[in-house]
Amino acid sequence: MRVLILCTGNSARSQMAEALLRHLSDGAIEVHSAGTNPAAEVHPLARAAMRTGFGLDISDQFPKSLDRYVNDRFDYVITVCDYAAEVCPVFPGASAQLHWSTEDPSFAPGTPSERQQAFDRTAAELADRIRAWLKQTALN
Repeated sequence: MRVLILCTGNSARSQMAEALLRHLSDGAIEVHSAGTNPAAEVHPLARAAMRTGFGLDISDQFPKSLDRYVNDRFDYVITVCDYAAEVCPVFPGASAQLHWSTEDPSFAPGTPSERQQAFDRTAAELADRIRAWLKQTALN
């Protein structure tokens, strides 16, 4: 099974979801992520949330453009931000295009600790959605 996870910058939500889906499916799902307007790098607080909350090292992941995947076949395309859902092209052959509206922790105000907590909450929310989806699709 192949899954593509999309957001705008591909620097936080989609990167965390990519790592979580790969991990929670025990590598049984080929997962990619991309952005409609990719950032220069994965947000350091997203990396920290994955490391401290799930023991996952995403240092090898990097933002990629949606253009890289438009001709590829995916079983599922999942958007995790509202903007990406609006501009997401149709992927022929995809069983479904799902939308999981998720708040962008990159814009969270506050102290460094409060901002990290926003990333941690987003990661936990994504993990819960992925676990539920895996159960629903009988992949786990």
